[in-house]
Amino acid sequence: MKLHLLNRASSKDSSFSVAYNRYPNFLKIWHHHPELELVVIQKSTGTRFIGDSIEKFGEGEVILIGAHLPHMWLNDEIYFDPDSHLIAEALGIHFRRDFLGGQFFDTPEMQSISKLIERARQGIKFIDVDPDLIRSIEDLANVEGFEKTMQFLNTLFLLAKHKNFRLLASTGYVNTFNRTDGKNLDVIYAYIFKNFKNPIHSKDVAGVAHMNASAFSRFFKRVHRKTFTKYLNEIRVGYACKLLMEQKSNVSLVCYESGFNNISNFNRQFKSIMHMSPTEYIRLHAQ
Repeated sequence: MKLHLLNRASSKDSSFSVAYNRYPNFLKIWHHHPELELVVIQKSTGTRFIGDSIEKFGEGEVILIGAHLPHMWLNDEIYFDPDSHLIAEALGIHFRRDFLGGQFFDTPEMQSISKLIERARQGIKFIDVDPDLIRSIEDLANVEGFEKTMQFLNTLFLLAKHKNFRLLASTGYVNTFNRTDGKNLDVIYAYIFKNFKNPIHSKDVAGVAHMNASAFSRFFKRVHRKTFTKYLNEIRVGYACKLLMEQKSNVSLVCYESGFNNISNFNRQFKSIMHMSPTEYIRLHAQ
C-alpha cells in the first residue's frame, strides 16, 4: 500500500479548513499531510486505518489525527458496488499547530489544547461525545471569520477536557515517522532509533546515557511505564508494520529488517502487540 502526501492546505482567507464531504465512498488512499485532522463520520461504515491501528468505524465517530500520521477510511465493499445507492458523509477540519501563530499554544492558557495536540500524534478516538459538541463541530461549516475561529478553539478545548478517549497508533509506529525530542532523553532516543534494527541491549543504551544498567532500567520504566525491552519491541513491530503496509518485503525479510533475530520471536512479539499475526495484518491491508 503506497503512502501518499496530500495537500490539505487551507485557503488564503482562512487559517484552517472545514470541508463537508459527501461521496459514494471515501478516498481509498493511504495518505498523510502536515495538518492535523479532526473528523466526524456522519454516514457510512467500513474499516479505519490510522498508523498501525485497524478498526471498524461507523456513524457518529469523532477522531483527531496528528500531523503526518498515515491514515485511511476504507468503506465496506458494498459502497463500491456500481448499483449501490449508499453515501459516505463526513466533516473534516484540517489545521496546523501554528495556525494562530508559532507560540500561541505554548501559552499557559492553551496548555490543555497543547497536550491534546501532542496526544494526537498517535490518533485519538473520542468515546461518548456529547451530541451538542458534535453539532457544534458540524456547524463550523456554516460560520466564518472571528466566530468560526472562536468556535473551533472552544471545540478543541472541550475535546481536550473530554476524559473518555483512546489512543490509536502504537508509540512504536509513530516513532518510525517522528523522532521524539524529549529533553533529557535525546541521547537515549537517538541511539535506539539509530540502532533498533541491530542487536542492542539495555546495557548498551545505559552506557550511552552514562548510567549503570540497573539505574537505567529503573529510570526507563519510570518514564515510559514499561521495560526497555517492551519499548524496543514496540519500535521494531511498528517499523515492521510500516514495511508490511507498504508491501516492500515479505514476512521473513521484514522480521530481520526490523531487528528481530528469528521468525518465531517476531511472530510472537507481533501478535502480542498487534493482537494478530503478520499474515493477518498483510491480509487486512491488501484490500
